[in-house]
Amino acid sequence: MSEETRAAIRTFIVENFLFGDDSHPLPADMSLIDNDLIDSTGILELVGFLEERFAISVADSDIVPANLDTIQKIVDFIARKRAA
Repeated sequence: MSEETRAAIRTFIVENFLFGDDSHPLPADMSLIDNDLIDSTGILELVGFLEERFAISVADSDIVPANLDTIQKIVDFIARKRAA
């Protein structure tokens, strides 16, 4: 499941923040914030996507880099939310 999750998140990021340009490397551990791929508005778009696509609820207190800064952190966050 995590590979499917990872692929869905990567696709969302490429389509929405790289405007479909899939030529850039996007490793699962690359900081989306530090590399200016996503800003505060983008984080809100990402949260909306995660809530809809993965049927989870993201609290305001969950919206921190520890949960949403890399694809891998997002995958792990979704797994924790689903397990709870």
